[in-house]
Amino acid sequence: MALQMIQKLKSLDAYPKINEDFYSRTLSGGIITIISATFMVLLFFSELKLYLAAQVANDLVVDTERGGTIQINLDVTFPALACSVVSLDAMDISGEAHLDVKHNIFKKRLDVNGKVIEPARQESINQPKLDKPLQKHGGRLEHNETYCGSCFGAETEEDHCCNNCEEVREAYRKKGWALNNPDLIDQCKREGFLQKIKDEDGEGCNVYGTLEANKVAGNFHFAPGKSFQQANMHVHDLMAFGKDSFNVSHKINEISFGVRYPGAVNPLDKLERIQTTTHGMYQYFIKVVPTVYTDTRGRKISTNQVKFTEKRMSFFHFLTNVCAIVGGVFSVSGIIDAFVYHGQKQIKKRLGKDT
Repeated sequence: MALQMIQKLKSLDAYPKINEDFYSRTLSGGIITIISATFMVLLFFSELKLYLAAQVANDLVVDTERGGTIQINLDVTFPALACSVVSLDAMDISGEAHLDVKHNIFKKRLDVNGKVIEPARQESINQPKLDKPLQKHGGRLEHNETYCGSCFGAETEEDHCCNNCEEVREAYRKKGWALNNPDLIDQCKREGFLQKIKDEDGEGCNVYGTLEANKVAGNFHFAPGKSFQQANMHVHDLMAFGKDSFNVSHKINEISFGVRYPGAVNPLDKLERIQTTTHGMYQYFIKVVPTVYTDTRGRKISTNQVKFTEKRMSFFHFLTNVCAIVGGVFSVSGIIDAFVYHGQKQIKKRLGKDT
């Protein structure tokens, strides 16, 4: 009974074996076997690497967008615009404007070769000899006094103090005034404002960081000079730089919106523009699309772009791919071996007839 069962199972064998006496092993077959086995191993480890990489859980942080705002990630390089010159402004149709944005915005000075100028080197260049600061009342600061610098007519309150050049420039900006001659401003003269501009002439600047903007139509822009509003107009003060033209050539390393996530498509990334004329302005119009990113654990990130869903490769899918690789290579190598074998036989027959 058991013997009959074994015989029945044998009859179901889909892989009948050929007696080794009927095998014909060839040199070409051995070479093809070695090559195909090598390909199988390489493709197997390649597939295994992809599978293991897909199993690594990404700890994605969901950053909810606060109060109807959107995060803009910026990284732009200006090879011919110094850091002391370039400023960033943002405004929207609601009337909200942020001029010369500095919060979470950083700058790196670049030399003519595009390399970062180290801070130690920056601080050592032509440092001016400092006098005692000029007090608001007109006298020089004494050792027992608290410093309160003059805003040179731009004070908003009686006790308003401007203790450095930037605060004077900011006070002028709020008044809508241009700062024509910084050397007449004690704070700017002491800090070597004009000297810094001369030192940075010919340098470039990398501006990077994040900007918060309202979820309404608006714009943000990089431009030379400190900006201010005058007679309902947006104006940039260029008087302090002693130039009437600037090279605004640039490379956009990144401009993205919302939380970063794998597979995001940012159309302006790696875009480069070279200014070939004396004056230039470049404008880019972007429509931001709300995006839901779902990772392999089902966690969602509300960001901006298009809809993406991350899927993890299952183990059975991995096995299927491995079987496909092994079977495919085996089948192709068998076809090649048969072609070579029969080709050799035909050549030998023809050579035998010719002799």
